[in-house]
Amino acid sequence: MPERTRDIPTYDGLMRFTRRHFLGTSALGLGAVALSDIIGVRPASAAPPLLAAPHYKPRAKRIIYLFQSGGPSQFETLDPKPLLRDMHGQPLPDSVRAGQRLTGMSGYQAVLPIAGSFTGFARHGRAGIELSDLLPHTARIADDICVVRGMHTEAINHDPAITFFCSGNQIAGRPSMGAWMSYGLGTMNADLPSFIVLVSKDASRDQPLYARLWGSGFLPSEHQGVQFRPGKEPVLALANPEGVSPHARRGMLDALAQLSRDAMARENDAEIDARLAQAEMAYRMQSSVPDAADTSGESEETFELYGAAAREPGTFAANCLLARRLIERGVRCVQLFHQGWDQHGGLPAGISRQCSQTDQPSAALVADLKRRGLLEDTLVVWGGEFGRTAYCQGRMTANDYGRDHHPRAFSIWMAGGGVKAGHVHGATDDFGYSVADGGVHVHDLHATILYLMGVDHERLTYRYQGRHYRLTDIAGNVVKGVIA
Repeated sequence: MPERTRDIPTYDGLMRFTRRHFLGTSALGLGAVALSDIIGVRPASAAPPLLAAPHYKPRAKRIIYLFQSGGPSQFETLDPKPLLRDMHGQPLPDSVRAGQRLTGMSGYQAVLPIAGSFTGFARHGRAGIELSDLLPHTARIADDICVVRGMHTEAINHDPAITFFCSGNQIAGRPSMGAWMSYGLGTMNADLPSFIVLVSKDASRDQPLYARLWGSGFLPSEHQGVQFRPGKEPVLALANPEGVSPHARRGMLDALAQLSRDAMARENDAEIDARLAQAEMAYRMQSSVPDAADTSGESEETFELYGAAAREPGTFAANCLLARRLIERGVRCVQLFHQGWDQHGGLPAGISRQCSQTDQPSAALVADLKRRGLLEDTLVVWGGEFGRTAYCQGRMTANDYGRDHHPRAFSIWMAGGGVKAGHVHGATDDFGYSVADGGVHVHDLHATILYLMGVDHERLTYRYQGRHYRLTDIAGNVVKGVIA
């Protein structure tokens, strides 16, 4: 009787192949090993992109998403409502709310007092876009941005709302937007991740952020976002330990590649290749990351453009500058997270502080990209997960008030990458409570972003658990009104 073979299933002492096992070990196993010997092990530049060619002519090659976590108030930033100032302190008419659900933080209030904005607005640029006095630097790029005032979402609390914006679904576990882009479009620089995440260290820590917001979900793990941290070591454990030379590290990876080939021949699990790809990427990042993260060679003019905080690694200003350096080097998607916009109380002081931290660097990024000839094919998006209510949450005083979460109508802005510049898309009603014209849902925004990147959102799919998934799930329409 032949000796049992570890990798071949047995039954009553007789070796028997199942159809699945036979096909896996022959066609997909030995064939894969033979092919790898012919063409060599693919460098860990991650898997080739899903799309052999874009569905449309791309208007943008890359995206920088300035995510303002916590829900910035549109009434103090991008959507002026003089009626709220005129009716300050009066009860919000029931006809405006129309029975819409409220959070538990203000749903108990018998009266919802209207809260007019403490700050003024003025017209800027050739199109006369009205912007808050808290955004003087953004006002200077008014002719370069498209303000979208008709955003809306279903999510009324932070975690599902931010998860929705980052992954196209309120339930955690789906691939992030950046992971979808990496999967569909691939990388433009094999020495850097195609998706990089930066989190402001100078932001107020109100609502938590989770790594799953930039995760790969059910896509191969090589497509997940890589978080860069401030300081000399942007990626933890990137440098070789003491006593380990680059030559020794290369030898380890070569051995790992052989083990991976053997495992792939047996298991045919794509995650084996994904892990190898990440290990090889980390090896190449040992030289590429320090160069990309080192801003010491930037000119004084550039630091003045972004503001004094740009000299301090990890601040929002420094991250905006770093984002420009990363996309210059071929990174496909850079997402910045800046927390602290959740002003349920103390809004005048809180949002003034937030704007002072983010206004100049955000505008500087757009201006810097433009002067370097990069804005034309780089899409920049600025906004949070929802807006704020037209009424005050809790107690209102002469100089202080707060606003609750509001998903039905809020604002963001976009720039570059094929977006219509110096333009306002959509409008809200006089109370800023509901969308009156040009509504843009989260799925619509994602469909539009993908369109600008040359991708049909209905055709970028991944089969998982018996069905095909996509970033926009089963909805979404390209918003042609924001496209130049």
